[in-house]
Order: sequence, then C-alpha cells, then structure tokens
Amino acid sequence: MYSRRLASALVCSALLVASPSARPVAPEVRALWVVRTALVSPAAITSMVAAARSAGFNTLVVQVRGRGDAYYASRAEPRASALAAQPVSFDPLAQVLQQGHAAGLKVHAWVNVNLVADAGDVPTNGRHVVNRHPEWLMVPADLAATIGDPRGRAFVATLASWTRSQTASVEGLYTSPIPEHAGDYVVGVVRDLVSRYQVDGVHFDYVRYPGPAFDCSREALRAFKSEVAPGLPSQERRALDRAEHSHRLAWIQRYPARWEEFRRLRLTALMHRLRGVVKQKRPRALVSAAVVPDSATAVTSRFQDWPGWMAKGLLDVLCPMAYSTDDAVFRQQVEHARAAARGRPVWAGIGAYRLTGDQTLTQIQAARGLGVDGVILFSYDSLVNPSRGSDNLARIGAQAFGQQHAPAW
Repeated sequence: MYSRRLASALVCSALLVASPSARPVAPEVRALWVVRTALVSPAAITSMVAAARSAGFNTLVVQVRGRGDAYYASRAEPRASALAAQPVSFDPLAQVLQQGHAAGLKVHAWVNVNLVADAGDVPTNGRHVVNRHPEWLMVPADLAATIGDPRGRAFVATLASWTRSQTASVEGLYTSPIPEHAGDYVVGVVRDLVSRYQVDGVHFDYVRYPGPAFDCSREALRAFKSEVAPGLPSQERRALDRAEHSHRLAWIQRYPARWEEFRRLRLTALMHRLRGVVKQKRPRALVSAAVVPDSATAVTSRFQDWPGWMAKGLLDVLCPMAYSTDDAVFRQQVEHARAAARGRPVWAGIGAYRLTGDQTLTQIQAARGLGVDGVILFSYDSLVNPSRGSDNLARIGAQAFGQQHAPAW
C-alpha cells in the first residue's frame, strides 16, 4: 500500500513539474523607477546604485529616453541637454549597467514612447523629433481646424501654448502612433538601444494617447479616411468629402466607434512592433509597460488596450501605476491587474512619492498579500529627497526587505 501511494505521489509531482501552466517561483522583484534626473553625473549614478543595493532593491528601471532625448549614446536622437556639463564620453546607461550588474542588480531601460517634450520647454535642437517631424505630433480636436500647416512656424508654438493651458490633464507634446513613419522612427530608436546595450529589459511608458480628444492631426485624419473610405458607397464618400471642406472632423464624427477602435488598433500595432524589435535583438530581455491601472479608462480614454496586450502576449510584465493613496483602491487596482494579466508577472506600481514611509510599507505588504511577482516604486528621486530624511530609502529597505535594522518612522 505504501509503495503504491509513494508511486502515485511521485507521478503527481512529475506532472506538476511538467505542467506548462506551472510557472517556476521567481525571486521577488524589488524595483525602483529611476527618473533621468538621477543620471546626470557619474557621482549621481554611483550614489543611486549603492543606495538601491544597500536598501535591498534588486532591479533598476532607468529612464533613458525621457522627452525624445537620450541618456545614452544614441545614434538616433540628441543627447539630453541635462548632460551638457558632462564630457561626451559620459554614457549614463553604460555606467548604470556596469555598476548595477557588478552590484547584482538587474537594469531595465525605461523608454517614454509617445511623450516627447514638455510644453513649457520646447526643444530647440534641430535633431529633436519635435523639430524634424512636427507633422507627427498629436493634435487635440480643439485645434484641428485652426492650427495650420505642421511645417509652418506657428504650428509647434500653438500646440505648446494650448498644452500649457491643459497641464492638469496633458503632460506635454506627444508623437502619434498613427503615421507609419512615426512608428518606424520610435522602433528605430529602440532597435538602436537594444542592439548596443545589454539591458535586462525594456520598460515602455507613455504608450498611450494624452486623452480622448487626440489625435486629430492631419496625418491621423488622413489615415482614418483612407481606411474607411474604400468600404463606403460612392455617394456617402462624396458627401463626407464635401463636409470635410468646412469641417475637418467630419469623417471621425460620422464614425465615432470606428475612430475609437482605429486609434486603439494603431497603438496596439506599435506595441507589437516595439516588442518585436526588443525580442529580435535581446530575446531574453523582459518587455514591460507602465499602464493606467483602471482598464476601462485606459481602453476608452487613452486607447491603451493593455488587457488585450496581455491576451496577445505583447508584455512579459505588467506594471499598473496604482498610485492611489487609498489602500482599498490600491488593492482593487492590483487585484484587477493580476486577473487581467492572465498568469503573466505583475509588478505593482506604488506611488511612493505621494506616500509616507509607513504608507509605502503598507502598500508593499498589501501587494505581496495579493500575490504579485514584485513591486516597483515611483520613484528613487522622491524617496531620497532630503525633505524625506537622509535615511528614508534605507528605512523602507530595512522594514520591507529586512536588509538591516532601522527604527520605525
């Protein structure tokens, strides 16, 4: 009897190990979003890597493309102006990789995809995408009829001025995922990066539209018309063409549901291409994305169909930006992300910049209790801000990860 039971147990164990649905238990990911302001000098990078390691973090997600510029030796985009005081030989990403790997840390390159400029600080460098290709910039419906030719002198200034009046909801100037050549450009940026740097992953942020009123640029409206028109009766096409002369938005207002779907599909197609180029050059690199945690808002207002991305396997890791200060909301958003992730890893994004040390620890523990694969805190720079106390990051590490003894706050 005993031998039969033992044999049965061994068979069950073998089946469990062999099961494709059984994912090996990986070490907990303890990540920091590292904003580009921490990459502006060799000393700043050395300090950041040492602080992260000492506090028990094991993953750095470093912002190397913040606003259409480069905190690495890019062949495609201009060097960030914040690095002007440093010698050209200084390569922030290369230094983070060298020091981070030596310290046992994983290093992911954080790429802001569509957000390319702050409206209050429009780039002047002629190589910057805003100046090379203003026709790729997203335009809100409010400006569609009046903004003029993208190649005109006033175009970018007008768009920036409008954006400055909407700072509560629009972060800056965005390139569009709709024009084919705009997609080619950002895919080329990522190809250049992953071809030359041995990153452990690429983390995509701002893979979204600024809001539901975008993108009404000439290029986007033309692309939508080109897709819809062939399937319409000639009489309806002619009527819409006549209406378009006096009302530029005639086509999208006639087919609002198709317009919404069109924008979602174009963004998903870009995400597909971005994943493809990463995996082509770095097959083992993880592809992750920071996403709007409420999927209904993400899909209908930002056209960021991240549940669909997970279903299609476009992301290896989902990072919901669950930045609520309300613990119940935080839990709900993380639970929702785990359900939508379809068994793929989830790193709970914690808005530590908005929280006290105790609140940050509470959310770390809540995320663990919900079974996430890791946590990622936004952001390193906020956690080491002198106003938080010189040992703030170390205290979080001590109490969340058991790195060293530290008193409570």
